[in-house]
Amino acid sequence: MRNSRLVVGVFLALLLSLVFVNVVPVFAADKVTIGVSIRSLSEERWARERILMEEKSKELGVNVVFTDANNDEFVQNSQIENLIARGVDALIIIARNSDVAASGVEMALSEGIPCIAYDVAIYHPGAIYVSFDSVRVGYEMAKAVVERVPKGRYFWVGGSPTDDNAYLIRKGQFQVLQPLIDSGDIELLGEQWCDAWSPEEALKHVENALTAHSNQIDAVVCANDGTAGGAVQALQEQGLAGKVPTCGQDADLVACQRVAEGTQAVTVFKDVRILADTAMEAAVELAKGNPLTSINGRYINESKGIEQDAVFVDVIPVTQDNLYEVIVKGGFHSLENVYRNIPKDQWPE
Repeated sequence: MRNSRLVVGVFLALLLSLVFVNVVPVFAADKVTIGVSIRSLSEERWARERILMEEKSKELGVNVVFTDANNDEFVQNSQIENLIARGVDALIIIARNSDVAASGVEMALSEGIPCIAYDVAIYHPGAIYVSFDSVRVGYEMAKAVVERVPKGRYFWVGGSPTDDNAYLIRKGQFQVLQPLIDSGDIELLGEQWCDAWSPEEALKHVENALTAHSNQIDAVVCANDGTAGGAVQALQEQGLAGKVPTCGQDADLVACQRVAEGTQAVTVFKDVRILADTAMEAAVELAKGNPLTSINGRYINESKGIEQDAVFVDVIPVTQDNLYEVIVKGGFHSLENVYRNIPKDQWPE
């Protein structure tokens, strides 16, 4: 009896070992893996979206692998090549350089791996653009500043000259500004770009402009919350923060604090929670070879001769008037964090 029990025990152990050896690798191989190439995790919003994408990947039951190019476009393409070698099923790329990243897309597509250009266009017709309408973002930013200062001396601070978004934002801004420049209501004192959307470069540009024009600047139109932060710092040094309006986008926490304080006129809220979910869902569908039903527009860049399918997510301009409603009640940032620098008896209820 004892020997028969031993034989049965050995048989069961062998059976279980065969089950685990054969089933587990098959399950792992069948699980979709999404590669996410991020241009830099040093920027608040990309670090936040990495977390959001990771949470969504768990909800969808897929693997996700992240890389950080640390704002180096050539490192980014090398990392994309590595993700391809690791056998990812689809790629989400937040490009450092819209031109250079096209080579990464070409490498992926040649291996049958679909690519999503996430919130930064990539100049390759095979990429699918998942983003916000950047032209509208720029329009809303400039509109909010012009409502504060309909006539006056303006200075313009742009984003990265290697990022197509910076040009789309500028296009939207000048839809508002150019007619007023043409009519003489606005005098444009100068224009400066900021490599990698650098707040430090924005600070330097605005400091130089204030010096050159003896502080006689009425408004500063910026490209995002980071460059707005640099502009506000320069204005603060001259006692002009809150008197000279500026603008941004992304609803970074520090920008929302500036809106609450009155030193930044507007931040355009692009709900990255929706964008990250949308991109991850689209990547999984593409990885499975399914048609993408979320496509609702086209991205067209005439100068590059590029036209792509696009998925656009809506945006909301946020000022002091709707900051609490949109940002706090919407759960994007907490009341305590947004109004940290405001006396508590003045907090909204």
